[in-house]
Amino acid sequence: MRNASLLSNGFVLTTDNSAGIGEKKNDVVSTPDEIVSYFAARVALLEQWAAGANPLSIVVHNFSGSQSWNKYITGIKKLFNEIGINCPEITGSSETNMETLQSAIAVTMLGEIVTEENKDVRWYVYGKPSVGEEVIRNSEKIANLKKIREAVSLGLVHQVWPVGSTGIKSECERIGINAHLAEWDLEKSAGPATTVLLGIDRMKENEAKLHFGHYFETIS
Repeated sequence: MRNASLLSNGFVLTTDNSAGIGEKKNDVVSTPDEIVSYFAARVALLEQWAAGANPLSIVVHNFSGSQSWNKYITGIKKLFNEIGINCPEITGSSETNMETLQSAIAVTMLGEIVTEENKDVRWYVYGKPSVGEEVIRNSEKIANLKKIREAVSLGLVHQVWPVGSTGIKSECERIGINAHLAEWDLEKSAGPATTVLLGIDRMKENEAKLHFGHYFETIS
């Protein structure tokens, strides 16, 4: 389990937030609200998968004003539609009493554990670390969640571990492996989990390489 909170009866809580990114004049990065919520939900979902869980409910904390609510919901639903699974029920709250100068959102997911950790795997890195405007500019280089979900369903992937702001090297240390990767920036932030570490079935590594294609490499 990465940054998830394990609750009673096998329930798991995950969350991600974003600030200064959106459609407000004073935002550091200007991008549509739908994209902001899409990537916040992406991180929370990957944290669910890292815990072996699937989300049952989503809570949106919107600090950008009522005009952003529907856009945020659209972005979250787009993520689940692309992956090919039903979007859980979404609830939440918007700050409407105070006008904020910059955009801010948090996406929280409540899920239930459905799979157990399998330690007999070989670890791979998938997706190039990207942050800020790079996430949009280099979209073809970041980890594709639909491919990850399909690989889990096919029995290729047994463990999922998203890379956060501390980079690949730090996440490898957390799971007890050494990162030796040529032509990869091991300390760069992966922003909204643009890079994911994957525990691959040792008997299906060639199949996994064909499935994921580019920006997929063994961690040795």
